[in-house]
Amino acid sequence: MTSSADTIQLTTAQAIIRWLSNQFIEIDGQEMRVCGGGFGIFGHGNVTCLGEALYNHQDALPLYRGQNEQSMGFAAAGYAKQWLRQRFMFCTASAGPGTSNLVTSAALAHANRLPMLLLCGDTFLTRLPDPVLQQMENFQDPTYGVNDAFKPVVRYWDRITHPAQIIQSLPNALATLLDPADCGPAFLGLPQDVQGWTYDFPAVFFEKKVHRIRRVTPDANEIADAVEALKSAKRPMIIAGGGVQYSRAVTELTDFAEKHQIPVVETIAGRANLVATHDLNIGPIGVTGSNSANTIAEQADVILAVGTRLQDFTTGSWTAFAKDAQIISINAGRHDAGKHRSLPIVGDAKLSLTALDAALDYAAPTEWVDFAKTERKKWDGYVAENVAHGNRPNSYAQAIGVVNELCDARDRVVAAAGGLPAEVTANWRTLSTGTVDVEFGFSCMGYEISGAWGARIAQAESEPDQDTIVFIGDGSYMMMNSDIYSSVLSRKKLIILVLDNGGFAVINKLQNNTGNESFNNLLEDCPTIPEPFAVDFEAHAASQGAIAETVSNPAELGDAFKRAKASDKTHVIVMKVDPYEGWTAEGHAWWEVGSPHITESDRVRAAHVDWESSRSKQRKGV
Repeated sequence: MTSSADTIQLTTAQAIIRWLSNQFIEIDGQEMRVCGGGFGIFGHGNVTCLGEALYNHQDALPLYRGQNEQSMGFAAAGYAKQWLRQRFMFCTASAGPGTSNLVTSAALAHANRLPMLLLCGDTFLTRLPDPVLQQMENFQDPTYGVNDAFKPVVRYWDRITHPAQIIQSLPNALATLLDPADCGPAFLGLPQDVQGWTYDFPAVFFEKKVHRIRRVTPDANEIADAVEALKSAKRPMIIAGGGVQYSRAVTELTDFAEKHQIPVVETIAGRANLVATHDLNIGPIGVTGSNSANTIAEQADVILAVGTRLQDFTTGSWTAFAKDAQIISINAGRHDAGKHRSLPIVGDAKLSLTALDAALDYAAPTEWVDFAKTERKKWDGYVAENVAHGNRPNSYAQAIGVVNELCDARDRVVAAAGGLPAEVTANWRTLSTGTVDVEFGFSCMGYEISGAWGARIAQAESEPDQDTIVFIGDGSYMMMNSDIYSSVLSRKKLIILVLDNGGFAVINKLQNNTGNESFNNLLEDCPTIPEPFAVDFEAHAASQGAIAETVSNPAELGDAFKRAKASDKTHVIVMKVDPYEGWTAEGHAWWEVGSPHITESDRVRAAHVDWESSRSKQRKGV
């Protein structure tokens, strides 16, 4: 490396890592690196140059060794969620399949609006050695390769074809990662030769820079329109989404609801905006929601949606609301703020709620608020019965109830696709705000353990005395479990509950509910499996270095959970649950699924007719 007063000669890879290590963010008056480090698996596409650069910055940017590239991306997503999108991790993978394994992770981050930087190997820019190991040759366009597959699933994409490009590309990528509206993954393709090329970079490029996340001030006219709509409301309701937490607007949301006495319901991503005992928390809304929230949603005439993209599990495929209900949508993203004839307030949730509060002289009618609270009490009674255990089959809800009773208030709960997200959303009683991560934005099986590992890395930086608790089914466990090993290696303790129902039971339930016969979901219903047998999850987890035990019932689960809490090592608890009995039967809104319009099965035909009977309630979006 050579340098002068004005320039520093570095390789492309060295410059990327040096620049990244000098980017800071201010959080609550404290400066820290905006990038908390990275997850990496080295191969020929990134080890020689990017690996060399990372070795020399490992104190500033610690590199966690991954077991699978997709799981590395999930861990980065879990890290970003725990830090409320204020900090992020990078992922680096080799050219070819190592990089393509990250496509699903990028899609998850994109759907959830999460920051993640992908530094991925690429084929040689000169093409002198082509075709190289793991290169996908495109006969019509030699510039088109595996890395182009990321374009639909990232917010920012660039292929670095000259070292000088990063002077523009890196700030643009970071601006995307920190932008409240455009937040999502950023991808940089790094050809193997270009990574090692040198350039005399301007020294000022590497000076320390402190970033602050932009808060977009709402337009006064949009606030005024929203005020007029709310003042006319006889049955108002607030939908609190995940954006409330990302804006750090929980206090403003709570104050607004209390001052104007407006009932609040939560989305899946917005779970834990309010504690369960808050008297204006009417419960989770939508397909995996509560009778209480869905009952008031059907009757609400003005709906204030804060920080939500109004996904179909929230809206019941747009049947959850009266067709003439007026939606007001506060969102940093213009795309989300204008959905379904909403009066948009394009702006930061904290600033928008503050402005709305200052301009609004209004309180909801007492009889409406009392009605909402009564509905919530009914739902609380149902949940209490649902999570109770005794002389009945083991269920997800019972396991959730046991953990809910014994965990600390600030422990973080993580769940993802399958039956558990619905059960956690419906049955978990929030003890402290911001403590629930139910990944249903992309509904990605396999996120649970990896996402929790990333969250635990972040949690160790901010709340080291609390635990991260994973609810995972056997289906998701079999898809991705190797970060049990990662958590043990890195000494980032997890408590993992593996609830074994013998296959993909929730999809079997959907299959049956639409009139179809059980087929290819539960192990016992797979014609290609002559002799089904259960995996020894305890032995498997123990082989990865975790403490592991199997319990027979919820009472034993409680004792095991106490042991896990007392331990300083990743602890896996396995319990069988019934695939048919014990599902939460109440609280569901309609969900649109495609079903056969013609069939030889009377059951499928009847289910189709029954399912379609609710379509008349669907808002058409115009």
